[in-house]
Amino acid sequence: MKFAKPLPSYLVHRYQGWRATTYTENQAWYRRLADEGQRPRAMVISCCDSRVHVTSIFGADTGEFFIHRNIANLVPPYEPDGLQHGTSATVEYAVTALKVAHLIVLGHSNCGGVQGCMNMCCGHAPELEEKTSFVGRWMDILRPGYAAVESITDEKERLRALEKKAVCVSLENLMTFPFIETAVKDGSLTVHGLWTDIGEGSLEYYDPESDKFLKV
Repeated sequence: MKFAKPLPSYLVHRYQGWRATTYTENQAWYRRLADEGQRPRAMVISCCDSRVHVTSIFGADTGEFFIHRNIANLVPPYEPDGLQHGTSATVEYAVTALKVAHLIVLGHSNCGGVQGCMNMCCGHAPELEEKTSFVGRWMDILRPGYAAVESITDEKERLRALEKKAVCVSLENLMTFPFIETAVKDGSLTVHGLWTDIGEGSLEYYDPESDKFLKV
């Protein structure tokens, strides 16, 4: 591993600042977490987008959320013999081992992954159609959902609709996991779909009765 390098200086300085302040002021709490293990109340599946800061949005403390991030906050369907196990394994651990009470899918505005899916579905992203494109094959999860928004003529509105559709597709796929379906039916787990507008700081939740996203 001769190619690995030390951290850049700005990250070293930030770590040292955190260690000297936040960690030192809450040292007992961090040690308790280390000794007693984690007991998160909720799992959040969000996008890798650096602009989506889950813990800041909810004012969460260390140890409160079990967070999984991937391109476009997608969950693949339950496929024990499939190849997309990263997200599935994380969901399984959260529900069966950590016994989280809430499972949240959080989408967001101006999502690059969803934009890529839309471009791919419109035939404008041949590079994502390549079998060697990891992003393209991952976005295939959302491809069936494009039919629901295809008729929207305004491109910005269509993108926003597809971002929210990505949340719904993930919620639907979550319910194909037997252990999630069982936990939801017995009341030990609730699932939630959210979408946040980065620029506005707003948050919406999916309401199944109206089949719409409503303001929180």
